[in-house]
Amino acid sequence: MDSRVAVASLGGTITMTGSGAVTPTLGAQDLVQGLEVGEIATLATIPGASLTFGTLLEAFDWATGQVEEGARGVVIIQGTDTLEETAYFFDCLWPHDEPVVVTGAMRHPGLPGADGPANLAAAVSAAGAPNSRGRGALLVLNDEIHAARWVRKAHSSLMNAFQSFPGPAGLNIEGVPQYFHPAHKLPALPRPEEAPAVPLVEATVDDDGAILDWFDVEGVVVAATGVGHVSAGMAEAISRARFPVVVASRTGAGTTFRSTYGFVGSEADLIGRGAVMAGWLCPRKARVLLRLALGAGSAVENVFALRGNVF
Repeated sequence: MDSRVAVASLGGTITMTGSGAVTPTLGAQDLVQGLEVGEIATLATIPGASLTFGTLLEAFDWATGQVEEGARGVVIIQGTDTLEETAYFFDCLWPHDEPVVVTGAMRHPGLPGADGPANLAAAVSAAGAPNSRGRGALLVLNDEIHAARWVRKAHSSLMNAFQSFPGPAGLNIEGVPQYFHPAHKLPALPRPEEAPAVPLVEATVDDDGAILDWFDVEGVVVAATGVGHVSAGMAEAISRARFPVVVASRTGAGTTFRSTYGFVGSEADLIGRGAVMAGWLCPRKARVLLRLALGAGSAVENVFALRGNVF
């Protein structure tokens, strides 16, 4: 096969057309016109909010096959609504030095200043660049290159919607990716055959935690306040839970603590009740990681101890 970058589309705003409210219609072949790429595939034509782990596993298998056949890297196009989760999904499972880059668009092709073509060109450049090797999964939009682990969608509609708390890993300068730090990549998790359902629950004021008693699931992520705090009621519900409970911070930046506070519902109290702290992972990424860990039969506490820390 052509050793250049392989490109697949799952749909999203970048593929949407229409005379009024737009819907996904374009395929990968429509999007890559004018770009020098290798294999091209349209794996789905759906909005980002409708993606499933099954679809993502199919995309992962396709991308892995392209690299094994000689592609320098892979670009996955999709809707931005869930792009941060998809990027982290690939990052957790990706075993190759060749990068997998996710991208999309904030403005559909019918709007003035549509950003899809520029984002896709920058993503292809990043995926094929030698200095992108060993960096796992990357997210490229608005000429910024973000590490999958840190990036989040921080605005609903602006062109610079994606941000990373430590800042982007690099920038696309004159069509060439430039990085601020050396490459670093954790070992890949085993590919699960399926990923069990994991609800994400946000802790709030006057929260009795009773919702946890309703679940018949294999795990839950609680988006806690501050550095990992919940109400006394939620703390008691975590004690009663018959499944792993991972606690992440709902704030959008920063890590969960382990031993600073000791009141009922504090991080130290929750650890004593068996909860696993997500560290620097946001609740959405913690949910992705918990599903993958459970699906592979991995020890949840060990997985989060490694991937929730700074590296």
